[in-house]
Amino acid sequence: MTSELTLFALRFAFLAVLWLFVFAVVFALRSDLFGQRARKLPTDQQPGRASSAAAAPPAPRPVATPVPAPQRPAGASPASGDGAATRLVITKGAKAGLEMPLGDGPLTIGRSQESNLVIRDDYTSTHHARLMLWNGRWVVQDLDSTNGTFLADERVTVPTPVPTGATVTIGQTSFELRR
Repeated sequence: MTSELTLFALRFAFLAVLWLFVFAVVFALRSDLFGQRARKLPTDQQPGRASSAAAAPPAPRPVATPVPAPQRPAGASPASGDGAATRLVITKGAKAGLEMPLGDGPLTIGRSQESNLVIRDDYTSTHHARLMLWNGRWVVQDLDSTNGTFLADERVTVPTPVPTGATVTIGQTSFELRR
């Protein structure tokens, strides 16, 4: 009788571990496909509503991490005033025609709701790329995305300066930096 009880306990434990594995895989797939859940603001903090309480401080922006010196892709000419770009214009993809003003901080691009520019397509990673101002020039950095970031049809492997008017492709979306 002891061996039957031990066998039953082992079967039950194996089944429990198997189900834990299945739930872990489903959770990982869900978070990769849909990103993290966005938090809803309380009604008194939603845009357009007056709040009697003091306004909460803005969330900190992601800080650009130190990276190796940017490299220019083959075929890109050094243009003067590349850092003078003031807007990002989407030229191809679901959001074609959209223009975004460029500030002076980093701009994150990806499927995540936390990104500054949200691109929803099957070829874009949750946190795909980052545009940042480096010594007065805009630089694109791939954030280890699955399908890569391309500047003038060349894959970006290190932070690379983006000349004004050059095409950057992420997934099925292309954009340019313009003055």
